Amino acid sequence: MNGPHDMGGMQCFGPVKPEANEPPFHADWEKRAFAITVAMGATGEWNQDESRNARESMPPARYLSSSYYQIWFEGLKRLLQERDLVSADEIAQARAMGEPKPVKRTLAAAAVAETLGRGGPSRRETTKPARFKVGDRVRTKNINPPTHTRLPRYVRGHVGTVERIYGAHIYPDAHAHGGGEDPQWLYAVAFEGSDLWGPDGDPAVRVSVDAFEPYLEPA
Repeated sequence: MNGPHDMGGMQCFGPVKPEANEPPFHADWEKRAFAITVAMGATGEWNQDESRNARESMPPARYLSSSYYQIWFEGLKRLLQERDLVSADEIAQARAMGEPKPVKRTLAAAAVAETLGRGGPSRRETTKPARFKVGDRVRTKNINPPTHTRLPRYVRGHVGTVERIYGAHIYPDAHAHGGGEDPQWLYAVAFEGSDLWGPDGDPAVRVSVDAFEPYLEPA
């Protein structure tokens, strides 16, 4: 979707000012928001792409005025309510108001380190051959879906070169909306500055974007 999270190439947001020696968390509540999000993700009640879509679907003004973990927390509340695991009243009161509903599975404290270390590999097998090869010139489709996509707006409709093939992976555009894993080939596509911004583009700039096969067509 064309949401406020897709800020690549956007203007008027000012310079990025990294915080020196920035800690992973700035407050205890951020730790809890992160921990609860991870723990609930491990229950299997939703997948990673559904979780990401919940965060990215926030109203623009609210998204842009929120901190990183405020966005995570808002996405978590939406997912919990959509699956009837908590009520709006419980969120408003910040306490349980009934017996907890069972979930598919739980993440035990002793298994956290192993689970996070293992991650969630998204590579899948497919019998469909890759449409493109390294060195092919491809054009990203100029799509504007109302639902989840991982194709940044600023590269849509531009020509780049396939520089790497990652194999087939879970396709987020389907996975975020109950469409199953639908494995698709994933490529690294490189764009020169002039590919994206024309003759005024910085010739020293080169951008590489990971793009799924449905996003691409031959140039």
